[in-house]
Amino acid sequence: MSKSLPYSLKDVHYDNAKFRHRSCFKMITQTMLTSNLKRDCISCSTGKFLVLLMIGGLAYLMLTNSASGHSDSNGLAKGVSFKGGVKEGDKSIMDGGNRFRKFWRKPPRLPPRLSPDEKGSNNSFTPDSVKLNGDSKWIARQQSVKNAFIHAWSGYKEYAMGFDELMPLSQRGVDGLGGLGATIVDALDTAMIMGADDVVTETGAWIETHLSHRIKEKGQVNLFETTIRVLGGLLSAYHLSGGEQGMNSTHVGPRSIVYLETAKQLADLLLSAFTSSPTPIPFSDVVLRENSAHPAPDGQSSTSEVSTLQLEFNYLSTVSGDPKYGMVAMKVLEHLKTLPKEEGLVPIYISPHSGEFSGQNIRLGSRGDSYYEYLIKVWLQQGAERDGNFKYLYDMYEEATKGIRHLLVRKTIPKGLIFVGELPSGSKGAFSPKMDHLVCFLPGTLALGATKGITKEKAMKDNLLTFEDLENLKLAEDLAKTCFEMYSVTSTGLAPEIAYFHTEDYFEQDLEGGNKSSEYANDIIIKHADRHNLLRPETVESLFVLYRITENPKYREWGWQIFEAFEKHSKVDSGGYSSLDDVTRLPPQRRDKMETFFLGETLKYLYLLFADSTVIPLDKFVFNTEAHPFPIKGMSKSE
Repeated sequence: MSKSLPYSLKDVHYDNAKFRHRSCFKMITQTMLTSNLKRDCISCSTGKFLVLLMIGGLAYLMLTNSASGHSDSNGLAKGVSFKGGVKEGDKSIMDGGNRFRKFWRKPPRLPPRLSPDEKGSNNSFTPDSVKLNGDSKWIARQQSVKNAFIHAWSGYKEYAMGFDELMPLSQRGVDGLGGLGATIVDALDTAMIMGADDVVTETGAWIETHLSHRIKEKGQVNLFETTIRVLGGLLSAYHLSGGEQGMNSTHVGPRSIVYLETAKQLADLLLSAFTSSPTPIPFSDVVLRENSAHPAPDGQSSTSEVSTLQLEFNYLSTVSGDPKYGMVAMKVLEHLKTLPKEEGLVPIYISPHSGEFSGQNIRLGSRGDSYYEYLIKVWLQQGAERDGNFKYLYDMYEEATKGIRHLLVRKTIPKGLIFVGELPSGSKGAFSPKMDHLVCFLPGTLALGATKGITKEKAMKDNLLTFEDLENLKLAEDLAKTCFEMYSVTSTGLAPEIAYFHTEDYFEQDLEGGNKSSEYANDIIIKHADRHNLLRPETVESLFVLYRITENPKYREWGWQIFEAFEKHSKVDSGGYSSLDDVTRLPPQRRDKMETFFLGETLKYLYLLFADSTVIPLDKFVFNTEAHPFPIKGMSKSE
């Protein structure tokens, strides 16, 4: 049994059952028999007479109501004339019966009740105050994000076309991900979703002309990064461009089969990471031109990296008809299922030589994060088949969420923010109040796991949420609040790469974020080495998912504030956006790097946050960890 969360769970301790109906007669008699009326009335003859008179009156009303109903049903058959549809002689009886039926009518079924926290929340809202679709403000803000994407792309196209990443200040490109044009492939499905046809044409033409040759000639690439960015981007583009009768059969750019064939070419070489390893755990690096693979210099693989390949390889098997890709990737998760864990939590390193975990460091930041994300997402990807051979994934996810709540969740002082810390020496060691920005993926994952992609309102109406789901959804909203405050607490309004939190056991002076007006200035600690911002997507990803699921407009407003801060401090006039060195200082010094995920994830999630909820719906698509959407099995055709 998991330990209670460090905050009130009164929102799950309320009666959400439907009201049972009772007849009027039962209510009256029960009231009489359970009140003082029984003693007072039965003791005198006048009372007995009144009781009998009341019962007789009720019987008369019932009989007259029955007679009027009989007259209604049979009058026309007997050829009796009507005026205005009602037999004139029976009009008074009908009126009396109608009045009686209004009195006799059963009470309506009530919808699920809001929790006490929701009733009293200052953030409460009603459907009348929220326009989910067609709101001109959000359409304009969505266009602003599209404009930002085009500005970012224009800088890359002008100064770095064909390179992995743009250095916007020095106006040149750099290959840091193997030289496969990672920004191009990462940005392609974002452009498709936004309807940026010129960008789709340009990216598609480059892929068709150059990428296949690059794959043949390039050297070492990281298995994980290449899978989530390049393979994932190609497969998503295949579907969105009309592959397997996907979303847009009249698209610009090359034929969808070009993306699929290039994806297969790349995946066939990436398979060497699996086939070269003596265990189901793949090596971390692949040499493309040699079709070979080898482990990292220290011999270890990251747990998150080996367990964050399955969405991509599974989908490739589905669309190619070749099961080899999904089979080899799923063997990793099947093997991880057999290994010992700490209440579902796992160390961040694993050896491909022994197949065992290495060390005791447990965290949901770098090298640990997407292990937990893919447990639920790979299960969801299976659609109607997920509760068959894939049920173990949901069981592992459920156990892990209990472990997170029990071992990693804490509350700050003085204001009580909820955060997820680390266990550098395992569950028996000391707790560290450190949380990477990467951990801000977790609110979205918890919300997705709770409702399986449908809205909270629908899930509650259909009685689909367990107390465990509600507990996870509450934790998701609390963590999203903390992630947003990591932005608000700084001078720039942008979050640091890493934050520490003030607890009863930990505090450091003079390491605030710079925004003295923040309510949480004394709760969040930002060390000098952690003050950079890499244009990361995890917080806006969770805001997108939480808005889709809760329909609460505050998540859109938070996302807009973050976008405005990017526009103010990261935008480079000549094109592109730059990472920052220190988010606590004004003006912030820039780092001269635009990560591929800014176009592939950050701007995509912001665009979808402001879009209609029918665009890439969460109950029909699952996003890989680089924000490339794949259709859930059985839902490949866009509706």
